[in-house]
Amino acid sequence: MIRLKHAACGAIVLALSFASGAVAQTTKPLSADEGRESNLRMYVELLRSDVRAQAVAIITEVMAFSEEEDAKFWPVYRDFERDLAGLNDQRLALIKQYADNYSQMTDVVADKLARGALDLEGKRHELKVKYYDRFRSVLTPKMAAKFLQVENQILLLLDLQIAASLPVVQ
Repeated sequence: MIRLKHAACGAIVLALSFASGAVAQTTKPLSADEGRESNLRMYVELLRSDVRAQAVAIITEVMAFSEEEDAKFWPVYRDFERDLAGLNDQRLALIKQYADNYSQMTDVVADKLARGALDLEGKRHELKVKYYDRFRSVLTPKMAAKFLQVENQILLLLDLQIAASLPVVQ
């Protein structure tokens, strides 16, 4: 139990240390267009690399798979990552729409963006349910639940990074 807590804490600290590097500030002021493009690049990096790139190391350390579990887990995980990347592409499109409309936000656009974000949350939940069942078919239910817990922590870190760097609707 202590080893698991230590590994989980280490994984979270590792993820947070990589996360903090992605939100570094620039030293020279940017124009509005440069700032928007810079932010969009940062969101792309957050969704495609940063914490996601560290997910394999975090999962490997926390899960401590046997050789048999390892061989069964990673092919399903690669499928999960591919499908999650598709949702992240949709999320990026919403963030771009938000950035493009931020200074002239209307009720109609705000409603469309909010509904789009809620729809994506639902799709991500459905994806996790679908893949939990697949992970449970190749691992024990306990190991599948453990993975779901670790993956949720990674996703929450990523969500927090993005939410903290997006300005609130004015």
